[in-house]
Parts: sequence; C-alpha cells; structure tokens
Amino acid sequence: MADDSKKPETQPEAEAAATGGEQAAKQQERQPVQLQVKDDHAIACYANFCRVTGTPEELIIDFGLNPQPVGIPRDPINVKQRIIVNFFTAKLLLGALSASVQRHEAIFGVLETDIQKRLRPQVQAAQAQARAQQQAE
Repeated sequence: MADDSKKPETQPEAEAAATGGEQAAKQQERQPVQLQVKDDHAIACYANFCRVTGTPEELIIDFGLNPQPVGIPRDPINVKQRIIVNFFTAKLLLGALSASVQRHEAIFGVLETDIQKRLRPQVQAAQAQARAQQQAE
C-alpha cells in the first residue's frame, strides 16, 4: 500500500533544497581542514640558492648553499636537497608561497630581491659615515 500523505516536491521546493545543499557544501569547503602531519624524520637545512628545471611532466627543484651570495661564485654550489613535484603540486606550492610572501610584505614591507639595490643603501650609509668622520678630524 502506497503512502499518499507524502506530497511530491514542487519545483521551488526542489530548488530550495538544492540551494541549501550547495550552501552547506560551500560552508564545508570554507572550513579549514586539519591535516595530521608526521615530521619526525624531516631533514631541515638552510638554502640561499634555488634552481628549477623540469620536464613536461614534473619540476625538479634543487636547494643549496651558495657560500658567495654576491657576484658569480668561484666554486660549484652544493645541492643539498632535490624535490621533484608534478605541475599540480607545483601550482599549489606557488599559491602557498605567494600568499605567505604577501602576508610577510604586508607586515614588514616589500622584499627587494635585487641584491645590488639592497647593498646600495648600506654602502651609501657607510660612505656618509666615513665622510662625517673625515670632516670631524
């Protein structure tokens, strides 16, 4: 025996139910996901050099320490870490790094990546200090 007391959904009610479901799904997407990460065996090292090469399928990111960060290094740079990622992971990494740098710059100011521009103010300050000492003598 069929239950006739249950009325079929009308079009507006069906749309409202679908919209409510979409809103619930969007709210779930907005909630940060708590991932558990086990990093007991992670190796941490400092790098002031990075080289990116790749193939059509993946990117190879080498990290190393350049003992002579100004000018052209005389000795080869020792690569200490090599990370190989697919382009999907690379794009996610790009977004995460970009957001992190933007937050840092919003708090501490723009990061100048041209080392010559970073050195010039220090050199000018040292020259001005030397001139002041000469005039004082």
